[in-house]
Amino acid sequence: MLKFILNNKEVSTTLAHTTLLLDFIRYNKTLTGTKIGCREGDCGACTILIGEIINNELQYKSATSCLTPIGNINGKHIVTIEGINFENELNPIQQAMHNQSATQCGFCTPGFIVSLAGFCLNKNTPTYENAIASIDGNICRCTGYKPIERAAKNVCDILQDKPQQNIATYLVNKNILPKYFETIQARLKALSTQTIENTNVSAKVYLGGGTDLYVQKHDEMLDANAMLMADNKDLQYIKNENGICKIGASTTVTQMQESDLLNQHFPNLQQHIKLISSTPIRNIATIAGNLANASPIGDLTVFFLALNATITLSNGQDERKILLSNFYKGYKQLDKAASEYITAIEFQLPTNNTYFNFEKVCKRTYLDIASVNTAICLQHSNNIITNATISAGGVNAIPMQLSKASAFFAGKQINTQTLEDGIQIAISEIAPISDARGTKEYKTLLLAQLIKAHFIELL
Repeated sequence: MLKFILNNKEVSTTLAHTTLLLDFIRYNKTLTGTKIGCREGDCGACTILIGEIINNELQYKSATSCLTPIGNINGKHIVTIEGINFENELNPIQQAMHNQSATQCGFCTPGFIVSLAGFCLNKNTPTYENAIASIDGNICRCTGYKPIERAAKNVCDILQDKPQQNIATYLVNKNILPKYFETIQARLKALSTQTIENTNVSAKVYLGGGTDLYVQKHDEMLDANAMLMADNKDLQYIKNENGICKIGASTTVTQMQESDLLNQHFPNLQQHIKLISSTPIRNIATIAGNLANASPIGDLTVFFLALNATITLSNGQDERKILLSNFYKGYKQLDKAASEYITAIEFQLPTNNTYFNFEKVCKRTYLDIASVNTAICLQHSNNIITNATISAGGVNAIPMQLSKASAFFAGKQINTQTLEDGIQIAISEIAPISDARGTKEYKTLLLAQLIKAHFIELL
């Protein structure tokens, strides 16, 4: 049985752990303020907040409920638009949306308001830039966004004296959120003694965040005999062991984005992560899920292929390590037994003479899958490339290392001729197809241009 707090009420359910939170909220609890939009995590109309105690501190994150299995919210606090309403008046977030005429049809509005409530609850500095970032997963088809952006600015102005501790109490005292928020941490601690871990030893499927599987195989996943891995705290870590970065399989993209270790060694990490999905998706998507999904355009897959990463696979008893580049055997075909799942990924941390870059082009600048993506990791000294690894997605049936081009660059001087020759070798390695993301000719040209972009950034 799953137990959690939904707004101000403790609830329990015996529904399958793979049931989607959106369906539970709307159909089982009749909380219809959370809307059904795209069911793909794109529109943000179904946005909710998930609160949990981490390091003895209550933390909230936004998430798309259309892609969140209820097994992943066991023992947590779920906040819908109804959970931040006052009985007889608008809260300041809602009032700001009203004052700025930031809603027309109103279908997307609950998602925007919930995302901004999450912005109020998090520890980030209440700047306009952070407010806009908090709603990067919400789409509106009516207003043109400017009124919504002005409403977000109004919310920022209210929060200028926000503390770093006891944020819920601060928001309650300012009448931004209902008073029950002050009780949630104590209630979650009490609830933690009653919750049961997901230990499905007969699982046929190992499910990470599910942010792509629920899009591809919605009906199949609802009935899947699955072990949910996303909430496995033992597999959520990022650590440095003698220059080797080790990341647990259940680490989310947001945890990767917020890692001091990774930001230290990848100075442009924030810029790169911004190209990967949106805040609500990054909050629940796991690194292992991205790798095991085996999408030919998986962003993190391309990222880690350039780092020549190794993954650890386990069947619950025995472990084995393989290069990520050897993991993909064909379209959606993996060097992995049905009983195996990823437990960790590791790679050599960049040193002072290491250059890393990630590039991605898609039909929309953000919140879209790639037409082509690519990453490069190279070491250089005195204008000579000593070692290089280039990866690319969207140019073959699998995400791939461009091994011939990588080998060519090693030992070469950094100049225009080297670049042009290397690009021609890279083009010889790929076999793109024409699809909705672009023609094969376009993708070939795009890869060439993105490899040039790598070197433009380097120089």
